Amino acid sequence: MTHTPQELHATLDGPATAPPLILGPSIGTSLAVWEPQLPALARAHRTLRWDLPGHGGSPAGLLPGDGSAKIADLAALVLRGADAHGWDRFGYAGISIGGAVGLHLAAHHPDRIASLAVVCSSAHFAEPAVWRERAKLVREQGTEAMVASRPGLWFSQAFADTPRGRALLRDLRDTDRAGYAACCDALADYDVRDVLPSITAHTLVVAGRDDPATPPPHAREIADRVRGASLVEVAHAAHLAGVECPEAVTSALVTHFAHTTTTEAATDDASRHAAGMAVRRAVLGDAHVDRAVARTTPFTARFQDFITRYAWGEIWTGDGLDRRMRSAITLTALIAHGHDTELAMHVRSALTNGLTRDEIGEVLLQSAIYCGVPAANSAFATAQRVFDQIDQESGSGS
Repeated sequence: MTHTPQELHATLDGPATAPPLILGPSIGTSLAVWEPQLPALARAHRTLRWDLPGHGGSPAGLLPGDGSAKIADLAALVLRGADAHGWDRFGYAGISIGGAVGLHLAAHHPDRIASLAVVCSSAHFAEPAVWRERAKLVREQGTEAMVASRPGLWFSQAFADTPRGRALLRDLRDTDRAGYAACCDALADYDVRDVLPSITAHTLVVAGRDDPATPPPHAREIADRVRGASLVEVAHAAHLAGVECPEAVTSALVTHFAHTTTTEAATDDASRHAAGMAVRRAVLGDAHVDRAVARTTPFTARFQDFITRYAWGEIWTGDGLDRRMRSAITLTALIAHGHDTELAMHVRSALTNGLTRDEIGEVLLQSAIYCGVPAANSAFATAQRVFDQIDQESGSGS
């Protein structure tokens, strides 16, 4: 994607016709910070990941360099990006300063935010002097001055030595000092505590229990003051919880944003088929559906149409249960009947729908009680094969 110098650098993923979801990063990181969540979120959303000024591909000059930058300035840049794509309303998820932008948008532009997720963020980070001092330090010494302190704050010391940890630290080193400092200026005067009760967007707050930058009380304050907000605390996670503990954060986000993909009730066979095909692709993936469509013959065509309209167009599109629960129920039914081939397919889709591997294991254990130990034994073997295949495909190993 090409951009004029006045625009934030951003990357689009996911189906062009899917509901839009904008993803905001943490200070010192690029849009790559969302890579662990991207495959799952881009299945059912048109995702737009953006870089902060001076970070990744965004020019530093998008924010004033005289100390006057505000979170409102970043929010305006995000709205400009949404407008460029014709998005009047969109889902939004942000990490740290990206979450601050989301809270500002939800409070001051409620008509634009369909659903909000705030990850390891705060309504007020620290006293202005702390951010002014950091801005001064980085303007004088560059972002290298921040690198040594990120392991232990962003993530554990051990994670810093992983490929993803090293890549994140490289992104910090590559960040423009003026752009980073301007983001510090924006955080210096940021405080939305008084407007939290005015936020009406469907809101999720995610906290890392070991986060020294925005400890869980920061998240609880947001969740307590935003009406109807949900709170998820991720164990063993520091400030970049979505990187260090990706499955737990992905699960929470997929479940939260699932309601934005709910298809309007279909009233005829054609619309039910279209709705069913959209959900079928979101749950099972384009590659699987494309293979099924390619294998359709005159003999099987009516059956393919039937399952698309009925199973996917009426049952899976219903809003009475979320997709996580539907996946858990489906896994149990397949285990009970010994349908291992279908089970393998739905283990993959359960991960897409937000279940973690540990949660899938709990479903299989529960099935051992009510469906029988031999059935569960076979199911564990099937699920392990799927997990091994996924690890091989991602190059991460077992």
